[in-house]
Amino acid sequence: MNLQNILHEIEQVDTDVVDRLDHMSRRHMFSSLVKKAVVAGSAAAPVVLASLLNKTYGQSSVVAEVLNFALTLEYLEAEYYNVSLATPGFLNGEARTTIMQITKHENAHVALLKGALGSAAVAKPKFDLTYGGAYPDTFSNYRTFLTQAAGFEDTGVRAYKGQAPRLMSTPDVLTIALQIHSVEALHAAKVRYLAGQKGWITLSPPGLTYAEEDKVSQGGVNLVTATGYSAERVSEAFDEPLTKDQILTIVKPYFA
Repeated sequence: MNLQNILHEIEQVDTDVVDRLDHMSRRHMFSSLVKKAVVAGSAAAPVVLASLLNKTYGQSSVVAEVLNFALTLEYLEAEYYNVSLATPGFLNGEARTTIMQITKHENAHVALLKGALGSAAVAKPKFDLTYGGAYPDTFSNYRTFLTQAAGFEDTGVRAYKGQAPRLMSTPDVLTIALQIHSVEALHAAKVRYLAGQKGWITLSPPGLTYAEEDKVSQGGVNLVTATGYSAERVSEAFDEPLTKDQILTIVKPYFA
């Protein structure tokens, strides 16, 4: 996607097109293009679009903190998948095709967040992808790889959800965060499919910490009592947000 070429072609027909884009039109175009870039995994579009985001919100300390938190998690996910693809003979067939696409998404997320933050972006940390030695066969055992991948995606989904209230005052940024959030949820379901599992979380599964996923009450209503469904079915119907501290506790062993 070359935005300069696209605008150039439009301007050949309508020389006033850029000047006539009002604020709402620009915002709609920006949001639409970011959504396409995130889903398609384009490497160029997030960088271009992030520059606009940076100019608009780069001075907000709250936004910068949230975006750097998201960037740190995206660094981790991107590194995990990049290493898996670079491991000779590890991923093949449908698994490799799927992980290649997910990797494009994660790399696009990193590019967008880094561009949005500019000089305020945190540096990429060094990672221990064995989770502090708990998974020494990460890139030799397919089941181990998928267990961690599902944990990454579920954690990312709940991290974006937990930070959403802090972005309420910056709706454009919130919109972009939610667009990434939904893609991470699709990743989680797809990884579970590869593992032969259901696409949603049941209670608190083994592996990475799934804090509060076994809750059966929402909005003060005990849904086991109200619906007659089992705790397992109720827990599957809701996905809990996690605070920054809860997320950092889960991912801490990955940081070397």
